[in-house]
Amino acid sequence: MSLLVVGSTAFDTVETDQGRIDDCLGGSSTYFSLAAAMFTEVRLVSVVGEDFPDESRALFEKHGVRLDGLEVKPGKTFRWSGKYSADMNSRETLDVQLNTFADFRPRVPDTFRDSPFVFLANGAPTTQASVLDQVEACRFSVADTMDLWIETQRDDLSALLERIDGLILNDEEAKMLTGETNLVRAGRKVLDLGPKLVILKKGEHGSFLFSNFFQYALPAYPTEHVLDPTGAGDSFAGGFMGFLSGCATLSLWNMKRAIAYGTVTASMTVESFGVDAIARASRADIDRRYDELIQFVSV
Repeated sequence: MSLLVVGSTAFDTVETDQGRIDDCLGGSSTYFSLAAAMFTEVRLVSVVGEDFPDESRALFEKHGVRLDGLEVKPGKTFRWSGKYSADMNSRETLDVQLNTFADFRPRVPDTFRDSPFVFLANGAPTTQASVLDQVEACRFSVADTMDLWIETQRDDLSALLERIDGLILNDEEAKMLTGETNLVRAGRKVLDLGPKLVILKKGEHGSFLFSNFFQYALPAYPTEHVLDPTGAGDSFAGGFMGFLSGCATLSLWNMKRAIAYGTVTASMTVESFGVDAIARASRADIDRRYDELIQFVSV
């Protein structure tokens, strides 16, 4: 089934102890789209500037991402610059130029309004909620969020949580949102805020899925060569949502498999700067790494 994603398309400048890359294609919806496109039809709603090159558009099209909702506005595309710590577990934002993304008001095309699966990439809760107002046949909706919205737009975020099926956030954000210091209690308390499913990302330590019916934890895929962690969380979400959108049911078994697919998809992304690795990966590559992960965690 088709999968709608709404979020940022950007150019990133990234520095790690493994090197540096300037103005590479990035943004939350970009990583998500390229990851999810290995599993299903992806429909992108985003905004770019007049400087967005034909080769970047061609990359989306090569992977079958539908661009009916990619708006081109006067000005420059969103740009972000950051530097990671030596262990890559933290990063410093050096520069943010929102440009055309500053006043992004998502407009879901008529051809996308029947999308049964919807992913709301990181953005203001009011912006995310406006997408839900425009879709007509949503079967499963998941949102991403961050500390900024928890701190500055908590009421709007709380209203959004009552409308979505799932929420993805990291462990520190879950603790901030709930006031709990224990991760398990924090995950359960997020469920009380509305979503039926909560996924807590723990970086190199894997992820934890909470629902009212079951809990499930999975370690990260053991990746030997990490060059750039940018986009790993969005790629995880793309693998998770992309796999689920191709399933006949949203069963416990399929949820567990989707977490595993999200995990290995993210592991592909971090092995290059920018989107290069995930753009080169095939479904066969993902399936092979999925099988390896299952062997790693089997007793």
